[in-house]
Formats: sequence, structure tokens, C-alpha cells
Amino acid sequence: MVFSSLLFLFLYLPVVLAIYYAVPRAWRNVWLFIANLAFYGWGEPVYILLMLFSICINFFAGVLIDRNSENRKKAKTILILDVVINLAMLAFFKYYDLFAATLSRIPVVAIPALHLALPIGISFYTFQTMSYPIDIYRGDARVQKNFISFGTFVALFPQLIAGPIVRYKDIASQLDFRATGAEQFASGVRRFAVGLGKKVLIANNIGALWDVYAAKAPGELTVLGAWLGILAFSLQIYFDFSGYSDMAIGLGRMLGFEFLENFNYPYISKSVTEFWRRWHISLGTWFRDYVYIPLGGNRKGTWRQILNLLIVWALTGFWHGANWTFLCWGLYYAVFLIIEKLFLLKKLERVPVLATVYTLLVAVCGWVLFDLPSLSAAVSYYGAMFGVGAAGAAAADFFYLKEYAVVFLVCILACLPLGKKLYDKLPGKVKAWLTPVMIAAVLILSTAYLVDATYNPFLYFRF
Repeated sequence: MVFSSLLFLFLYLPVVLAIYYAVPRAWRNVWLFIANLAFYGWGEPVYILLMLFSICINFFAGVLIDRNSENRKKAKTILILDVVINLAMLAFFKYYDLFAATLSRIPVVAIPALHLALPIGISFYTFQTMSYPIDIYRGDARVQKNFISFGTFVALFPQLIAGPIVRYKDIASQLDFRATGAEQFASGVRRFAVGLGKKVLIANNIGALWDVYAAKAPGELTVLGAWLGILAFSLQIYFDFSGYSDMAIGLGRMLGFEFLENFNYPYISKSVTEFWRRWHISLGTWFRDYVYIPLGGNRKGTWRQILNLLIVWALTGFWHGANWTFLCWGLYYAVFLIIEKLFLLKKLERVPVLATVYTLLVAVCGWVLFDLPSLSAAVSYYGAMFGVGAAGAAAADFFYLKEYAVVFLVCILACLPLGKKLYDKLPGKVKAWLTPVMIAAVLILSTAYLVDATYNPFLYFRF
């Protein structure tokens, strides 16, 4: 499904762009709205109705809140009802089976599982649509009175299935008018190619190693093997997700939109706090603005701040998936963030090298909770990583280390801003011929890989 979706996007994009630039500007949102729904419907036809329902609910909630802007009590009631509907829809499709299975463990309770397919991108577009009426209520955005324009914002296919989470107030003016030009379009192509290369050429290759170790029984893991596996996943998820974010930003530019950055070299961070300012920036910003600050943030004393962080990170973890491991993953980060805010952050500033090592260790260990299917599996994997009942290494580990040494080296270099800095220092004439050659090479190699390869997972597809 993921392989065919990415290939479909690759083939679908030229058609969308050709018609987009052929129609008059006044009709471009109409065409985009149709194209967005067609793209979404190709993957999940029945769930087009769900998306249209979400668009309608939030569009009319925004209109009603704006009409009752002088009656704050009524406007707040409308907002609360809208938020409840959005969260109920997300909870039903994403978490019903988890809660049913959990409650059914009680002897007198038997709730049947529905085994519904998760609507693609529901976590992303629910947060996007929900932020709109909240911003209208707060006075942070003007109401959108054109249904097609609002629908275009919600269903915008470049970032629909994997983010970044685009808030209405950040692109409101672009929905009415988008300046387009050759340089912006070329910039979009370059950014799209970078993202495609990250995903297809880097993430997929290093991800194959993680699949080897994730499939091993606990007793088969060695210390070296466990670390090789989780390091591979740490790199895979970064290049997979940041690659899709880059593609979305690039596609947006081709259509005249400017989306905010979603990743900023997170693996060079010198604290967990900094890491989460660099990783999935749009999600962290969303929870900060719509949960953490409304709860009181750090304005109501230390103990209240600790409680707020626990709430925010429990929700952040749970947002990622219908498994209790995600909740534990969120709370895992909450503990480190609380410790840093209480006393550790100032100490880390004094030892930047050790601070980076500490942050990497926390992030890498956290990915075990994130990806393994159960807490028992995660505990077993941690045991192997730290030598509890596991051998130091096996011949197969050295084989994989040798086979993937070059891939690891490429990944590590690509995680650093060094390449970008060197590129920026190149003379303009060198860039003029080098850039199109590099972009063409990435596009050709990625296309060949997509056509030929069968291994093309997408880690955030399930969210």
C-alpha cells in the first residue's frame, strides 16, 4: 500500500501541476480541492466521507464562533462541542479496539473489537481542522467564508498523510493568493528531490537492517546486534519522516504554499528539550499552543508545570498510536524533560559533548518503546542492549556491521548540517551546474528504486 501510494503520487503529481497552472487563478483552489480528494480517495475511498464530515463540522463551527464573537459563552459552547466531536471521531477510529481489548480483560466485560482500518492521515488532519475554530475563538485568525478554500486547506495532499501539521493561521493568506514563479517552483523541486532521496535511498536501506533485528526472538539478540538494530531504526525513522516532510514542503512550494519547517537536525541536540524543538516541530508547537499553554504552562509554579508536562507528553505519546507502549514512550520523555527543567539543563550547558551523547542515548533508547509491539518485547530488547542474559556479539552481527558500514556513514553525515554548510559556501557558478546534476541523479535513482524495489515501508503511515 505504501509503495503504491508513493509511486501513485510520483505519477499523479505532473497531472495535478499541469492542470493547476493551466486553469485561471480563481479556479486553482477548486482544482486543488478536487485533486486532494481524488488522491485521498485512491487510498481510502470510503473515508472521503469522513474527511468531508470533518471539513464541514469545523468550517461551520468557525462561522458560528465568528458570528457569536460578542457572546463569548455561546462561542465557547460551540467550540467545546466542535472539539468533542473531533476528538470523539479520532478516538473511535484510532483507539476503539485498544480500549475494547483492555476493558475486556475485566471478567464481566466483553466488548467486541471492530477491526476498522485506520483512516489515512486522520491524526494529522484532525489536529489541523481542530486548530482552526480554536484560533477563530481566540481571535488569532479570521474566519474563512469560502468552503472550497477551507476544504483545500484541510485536504491539501502534499502534507495530508504525513504532515507537517499545517495550522490554518499560518497559511490563511496563501489560500486567497499565492505568488508563484519559476524560482519558487524550482526550489520546490529541489526540496522534493531531497526528501525523496532521504526516504527511498537512505531510510529504506538502513531500515532493512532494523527489520532483521526486530524480527529476532529475545534469546537470539546480542548486545552488539541490539545496538545495531536500534541505531538503524533511529536513523530510519528520522530519514523516513523528515524525508516525507521535505517532500510535502517541496510540493507545497510548487503549488505556491510555504509550509513551516518540521525538522532541524535533531540528532545534534545537546538536551532532550532541544531535541524536541528540532524533531517534528509542528507537533510540538501544536501541543505547546493548544494544550501546554492553556493548562498554565510554567506560569503556575513548579508542581503545576510538572503536571502539565506529564499531561502533554502522555497525550503526545498516545497521539502516535493505539498501543500502551506509545503512552509509556510519551511519559518516558516527560521524565527527562522534567528533570532537565528542574536542574539538569544548566549542567548540560557546561559539557556540550557529553550533553550530545546523553541526548542521543535518550533518543535511541526511546525508539525501542516507540516501535516494538509490547512492553514485554521492549523490556527484553533493553535487556539485550545492556547485556542482561545476552551474549556480547555473534558472527552475524559483524557481517551486518561490515555490510551496512557505508550506509551508516552516509546516514551519520546526512544527520549533520556539515553538508549544507559546505554547499552554501560553493561559488554560484559551481552551484548552477552541480545542483541540477545532483537533483536529476536523485530523481532517477529514486524512481528506479521505486519501480524495482518491494521494500518501501512508511513508518508514520499508521498515525
